[in-house]
Order: sequence, then C-alpha cells, then structure tokens
Amino acid sequence: MTAAQADLQIDRPKVTDGGALWRIAKDSEVLDLNSSYSYLLWCRDFAGTSAVARDERGEPVGFVTGYVRPDRPHTLLVWQVAVDDAHRGRGIAARLLDGLVARVGGSHGVTHVETTVSPGNTASERLFASFAERHGAALEREVLFDTGLFPDGPHDPEVLHRIGPLPL
Repeated sequence: MTAAQADLQIDRPKVTDGGALWRIAKDSEVLDLNSSYSYLLWCRDFAGTSAVARDERGEPVGFVTGYVRPDRPHTLLVWQVAVDDAHRGRGIAARLLDGLVARVGGSHGVTHVETTVSPGNTASERLFASFAERHGAALEREVLFDTGLFPDGPHDPEVLHRIGPLPL
C-alpha cells in the first residue's frame, strides 16, 4: 500500500458529503448524474450500504453507493462508483468496493453483488471482474435494461453484472 493509499480513510458517507459525491459523479463524465438532492438523500438513507473515501483533510475523493435489494436480501446492488479524477489509478475504487462488501456482508449476510455497467465502460468492467477474481466468485453478465426502456432519449443498455456466491 502506498503512502497516498494509507492516508485514505474509508467510512460511511454523511449528509454533508452529498454535494461532494454529486460533484465527483458529475466530473466523472461517465455516470448518469442524479439530482444533487438524490445524493443528499443517499447519504442520509443509504449510508449503511455506501462508502466514501476521504483524503488526509477528510474531504471525499471517491464513493460507492449501494443498497440491499428488498426482494433479494442477500444481494448488494452497487448503484454508482466514482473516484475524483486527481485520485484515479490508485486502487481506491477497489478498496471502496472491498470494504463496503465486507461491512455489508457482515451486517446483512450479503452473498452476492450486482451492478449494471454500460457497454464500453471498461474501467467499471475491470473493477467488477477483478473484484470477482479476488473473491473467488463467479461473474455472470446479461442485459438488464435494453436501450428501448429508457424514456429520456438515447441511452446505452445497462448490463447486469452478478457476482457470487461470495465466501462468508
């Protein structure tokens, strides 16, 4: 682990982090940007199933948002993963994902992780493939939402990545 990685603190997001998470998502230019209000709500209502990476000043530099699926209570759905441009390439997204799954796995008995990735988002595809490999879990892919389901104009399909079972 590098000194820059050691300086990072990974914990639960707070409502006051909502604006920073919105900015990081916006600056990613890859994620579907939700309203700033939704990031505030996410930090309030889903803090237990989300994680934020903080720099040495305590400022958010990356995040993972997720929730436990109501109809599959042992599945963590990862909604968004983003790292500030100045901090990319340091393994922060992988540390966030590993830490979050370990925390939520322990408290909720999570055995599977799901996420959706748009075709061509190679960084996310690599992140989840390497997560599955690190944890010795299978990775299955299938289109979850086809292009025609999106009412707001052209949108790439969303491909479901289902990882599991994870070792308990």
